Amino acid sequence: MDRAALFDVDGTLVDSNHLHVVAWWEAFRQHGHRVATHAVHRAIGLPGAQLIDHVLDRSRDRSDDGRLSTAHDTVYGTFHERLEAFDGAGDLLRTLAGDGWKVVLVTSAKDRELDALRRAIDADDALTATASADDVEEGKPAPDPLEHALSLVGVPADRAVFVGDSVWDMKAARRAHVVCAGLLCGGIPRADLTEAGAAAVYDDPADLLARLRASPFGTVRAGTATAGRSSDG
Repeated sequence: MDRAALFDVDGTLVDSNHLHVVAWWEAFRQHGHRVATHAVHRAIGLPGAQLIDHVLDRSRDRSDDGRLSTAHDTVYGTFHERLEAFDGAGDLLRTLAGDGWKVVLVTSAKDRELDALRRAIDADDALTATASADDVEEGKPAPDPLEHALSLVGVPADRAVFVGDSVWDMKAARRAHVVCAGLLCGGIPRADLTEAGAAAVYDDPADLLARLRASPFGTVRAGTATAGRSSDG
């Protein structure tokens, strides 16, 4: 039976979270909002409109929201050519693809941004499909992006593993009934990822690759529908 390896991209495969923080902080500053960078960091992983809602007072005048997103995209766009994948990211995707997994990127990135991220990872040969938040009505932490990704490759939830770096990733996977592994390279604490639903937590893609057989991928590999919570990592 087919198996699906689903991956978040920002902060999971590419070292981009703090660049997003800077871009959003500058966008908010340009439009008169004083926002602490740590508050922005905690919201990274949400689609843009939801991130703005999470960071700013929901009773605000929303007429500037589109300009906020545009300002973020403009600032972040200056980093595109300098994006770097985490060590082992491409090797992890290729190893899984070589072992028969259908590898799918599940991201909130827009087309131009996603192109830059894929160039940084440099593993398009390992990809089966890409699922974007633009393809669904609700982004993470709703299960919609993961469910859409599974539909693209025709794999049931109990034959999939999702890897992400944010609590929003973990919550989306739990709601989609997909076992998930968390990575610390996005800057979110281990305890937060575990509490949100991570079955196991690893430092980064290279660490997950080094322990792949003992990871949730090893459990699905053996044909078990669900993976137990692990304390390794």
